[in-house]
Amino acid sequence: MSTPNYQQLTQSVSKNLATLRADIPDVMKGFSEMARAATQAGALDKKTKELIALALGVAAHCDACIGFHTQALAKLGATKGEVEEALGMAVYMGGGPSLMYSANAIAAFTEFAEAGAVKV
Repeated sequence: MSTPNYQQLTQSVSKNLATLRADIPDVMKGFSEMARAATQAGALDKKTKELIALALGVAAHCDACIGFHTQALAKLGATKGEVEEALGMAVYMGGGPSLMYSANAIAAFTEFAEAGAVKV
C-alpha cells in the first residue's frame, strides 16, 4: 500500500465537499459551526486541539482527516516531535492499525511542512 499524496487528497476532498455544501447546506453549515467552535482556542490552544484531532483521525483510519489535520498543524507551526508524540498516543490507544496510519500521518505532516517551509 502506497502513501497517498496528501496535498492532492485534501484538494480532491475539498472539491467534493463543495458539492455537499451546495446540495446539503444546512448540514454543512452545522458541521462547519461545530468545527469552528471545537477548534477555537480556549483552555487548550488550537495546536493542541489539532494534535488531538490528528490522533483521533489516525485511530479512525481516516486518510482525509490525516491530511486536513497535518496541514493545519504545519500551518500552526507544530514540530515533527509534537506530531510524533501525538501519534504515539494514537498508537498506544489504537494498537497496530493506528501504527500503520501513524506512518502515513508523519508522511503527510512532512509533505505539508516541506511545501510550506515549516520547520520539521
